[in-house]
Amino acid sequence: MNHIDVRMQSIDTRDYERIAAAIAFLVAHHTDQPSLKDVAAEAGLSPYHFQRLFTRWAGISPKRFLQFLTLEHAKRALEDSASVLDASLDAGLSGPGRLHDLFVTYEAMTPGDYKQGAAGLTIRYGVVPSPFGPCFIGATDLGICALGFLSEREPLGAKAFFRQRWPKARLVHDVAAVAPAVASAFALEDHAGAPSLHLHLMGTPFQLKVWEALLRIPPGSVVSYEDLAVRLSTPRGARAIGGAVGANPVSYLIPCHRVIRKAGVITGYAWGPERKRALLALEGARRDGLASPDAPA
Repeated sequence: MNHIDVRMQSIDTRDYERIAAAIAFLVAHHTDQPSLKDVAAEAGLSPYHFQRLFTRWAGISPKRFLQFLTLEHAKRALEDSASVLDASLDAGLSGPGRLHDLFVTYEAMTPGDYKQGAAGLTIRYGVVPSPFGPCFIGATDLGICALGFLSEREPLGAKAFFRQRWPKARLVHDVAAVAPAVASAFALEDHAGAPSLHLHLMGTPFQLKVWEALLRIPPGSVVSYEDLAVRLSTPRGARAIGGAVGANPVSYLIPCHRVIRKAGVITGYAWGPERKRALLALEGARRDGLASPDAPA
């Protein structure tokens, strides 16, 4: 499993459960503007220790994060990102292959693997904590092939997810093999010099083209389904783009959460609109926080 044997990060994965509880609380109560004391209590920590934990992981304070959870922020992000596709995609879409300039790289499964439902492939998988709730991840010997989140709304469970997408693969429950990749994926630090997370994707040529475009949307930026369709020159329009985005098997690392409706409405996410809102708020707040001092909580 060389492609996913990456270094563990400074945040103890046990703390992810506290962060996840706080993020869920902030999203659910963002219109009430809860105090630091209230959010810390939800995480089971003192305000001082919670502030330090959240800021050390996210790079911004809980208060700053809270400010980016509104519909108004999503609308502004769309306006600010009007030219993001021109700026990011004009670097050139190389087609299915390796994206050497990105922290995440990928290669496609062979057409034979696609047609045969991954027969002969071994997928190691497990469920581990993440800042956005329990996360399941699967990987072949060539890289991560799936990442998603479990919740009460996702009754199938991790194994059923893999069985649906890769019906003939050999599934091996192996948390130790996949947990390091999750730790690296959710460590929001500068990845310069860090090992790449390698993906092993199975999809149609059109899906792979859309997923590669998603990889080039910078953190903190969003685009609409319609704009993505225009930029990729697909005659099938936004509906086809939406289908390919929804078929993304590696959530978060392939950032399908950065595609939203033109009205700024946060919806159309397999793992729930609340989680999508949290991902966008965190990225937007952190991007702005790198350019200006973080607001105190």
